[in-house]
Amino acid sequence: MAQVVTLGEAMLRLSPPNSHKLEQTTSFDAKVGGGELNVAVGIARLGLSSAWVSKLPANPIGRMVRNKAREQGVDTSNIVWSESGRVGIYFLEFGAHPRASSVLYDRAGSSVSTLAPGEVDWNKAFEGCKIFHVSGITPALSKTCAQTTYEAMKAAKKAGAKVSFDVNYRKKLWTPEEANECMVPMMELVDILITTEEDTAIVFGIRQDSYQEVAIKLEERFGFEIVAITLREDLSVLRNNWSTFAYFERRFHESPKFSCELVDRVGAGDSFTAGFIYGYLTGDVQKAINYGTAFSAIKHSIPGDLNWATLEDVENLLKRGGSRIQR
Repeated sequence: MAQVVTLGEAMLRLSPPNSHKLEQTTSFDAKVGGGELNVAVGIARLGLSSAWVSKLPANPIGRMVRNKAREQGVDTSNIVWSESGRVGIYFLEFGAHPRASSVLYDRAGSSVSTLAPGEVDWNKAFEGCKIFHVSGITPALSKTCAQTTYEAMKAAKKAGAKVSFDVNYRKKLWTPEEANECMVPMMELVDILITTEEDTAIVFGIRQDSYQEVAIKLEERFGFEIVAITLREDLSVLRNNWSTFAYFERRFHESPKFSCELVDRVGAGDSFTAGFIYGYLTGDVQKAINYGTAFSAIKHSIPGDLNWATLEDVENLLKRGGSRIQR
């Protein structure tokens, strides 16, 4: 029984050290991550129970991924195991001004892309669940993944859980038209939408003069309980300003703004989702926004996809609003 259940892919991340380019490196740093896995780990580190559902190959790499989730306290009992397929890989090349970071994906033939309706016992997975979270990456992996995502969302609602959905558009997985056709029918099942102005424009065609108007249009069109939008200001390759806001019951809730030094921004959005869900389940929408933004701000300083911060770290950051040494 987990309070928060997520569904999605995990990948093996390979990165050249010391900002080397892929062509010049002789070694790689290997880490595990993936949007919904990152969320499940974040939830567990903040102190709530979480479960991650996926499909993995029954080989050492698949077991390594499973073990990484387990070591953070994430329930993995609903993973589907496959005798074929693989864990997808992505290569992350860290940039330095003026060279941007870049990603090269190698995920074709992954086991999770074969996940199909009927393979997961959702009655078991959603026992005691309060929030089910999934992102737009999962249905983009294959037609059967899209069908399974829809199946899971319906099962979550039937079980009395709320559905959280991060649009998370990836142009390397599908076109805007394909994303729109797939996601729009799912939106009737979504309670909490997490997005950006850019993703909203690409997938739903909603463009307004301000992010507040974007949130209002989303709520009017789809009837979401909450719309949360993340706001990133790119000051340089190594520094961003980071803030978020939520639209709930016709009121806007804004977070503090944090200046983030970028050690590794991968997984920052997932950390926001984890912190938001934690705050929502233990408080209210303002707490959700504050905790999500702070947890995510800290993630920018931590290498890897997973956020190793704690609830104490989040609360200390919110209290002091800066990065003075804790003694």
